Amino acid sequence: MAITLTPSAIARVRRFVEQSTNVLGLRVGVARTGCSGWGHVTDLAHERQADDTVFEQDGVRIYVDAQSLPLVDGTEIDFAKQGLSETFVFHNPNATESCGCGESFTVDAQ
Repeated sequence: MAITLTPSAIARVRRFVEQSTNVLGLRVGVARTGCSGWGHVTDLAHERQADDTVFEQDGVRIYVDAQSLPLVDGTEIDFAKQGLSETFVFHNPNATESCGCGESFTVDAQ
């Protein structure tokens, strides 16, 4: 099991952590959303939850809750800039379909 970050994502998370107080790293998860069912969610991790799995890459910690982990396991997270927009981009091998707007994804029944 693993979540990985590209070099540009590592740099962006480091900036977030350095500019904030009491931040442990990046929290990655999923939430029900959109027309396909699941959407990737990112936030700053301020504390470790009892059911978190923690990954560390180049000194950056990634926190994933137990419910989200099977849906995001193996995901590579990139950070991309397009014009004035900046966003994390998820390359999730568990996603079997995604909606037309790219907001949500579907996975096979587990």
